[in-house]
Amino acid sequence: MCGRFFREEVSWEAYHAAVNLVPPLNVDAPEATYNAAPMSVQPVIRWTRERSHIELAPCFWGLVPSWWTKPIQERKFSGINADAETAHERPVYRGAFKYWRCLVPVSGFYVWVGEGRRKQPFAVRLKNREWFCIAGLWDTALIDGSVLESFTILTTPPNDMMAGLSVRMPMIVEPRKYQRWLNPMSGDATDMFEPFPAADMQAWPIGPDVGNVRNNYPGLIEEA
Repeated sequence: MCGRFFREEVSWEAYHAAVNLVPPLNVDAPEATYNAAPMSVQPVIRWTRERSHIELAPCFWGLVPSWWTKPIQERKFSGINADAETAHERPVYRGAFKYWRCLVPVSGFYVWVGEGRRKQPFAVRLKNREWFCIAGLWDTALIDGSVLESFTILTTPPNDMMAGLSVRMPMIVEPRKYQRWLNPMSGDATDMFEPFPAADMQAWPIGPDVGNVRNNYPGLIEEA
């Protein structure tokens, strides 16, 4: 699972170097966030619908498929996470998997271990890397006359490190495969579903304030 993540400041130059992204004119890069929660609006990297260029676009976290027309509150699916191995066959995600892939830029994510109120949150990130990308899917729906663009984060089985923390982990994409993931015409992507190497990741316990969506400060992820 991936229920929350954090993203430190990333410059337009860094985005362009990673995926050849075209920055918008006179717009600042997104601010850092240390507590991105479901049902918030977060930036995703994607091809435009016209396939003219790669952009960074704000999307609602919790995918709503294009065929959904009822109020969001009536959904019986969360759309927050989708299993990478089965997304291509599930009605909620299969259209987006076939046509609309994206990358979610993050600096790390949070997981909770334990039961009930005694759950211990952990921060997880990659070693020696300020930011990286998680595989996602995006879609557009018309809800109550308004266009809603939304995304989901794909998950895979855990690696050896994550197995002690969670039954699933985000599908982390290697930089050399960013363009391949973004292009749904690039062929079979199942080899990308393998969990990211445990040796390249680190995790540490943090305080409970991460459970408060109003908190957004670097102290959330300070290593104990």
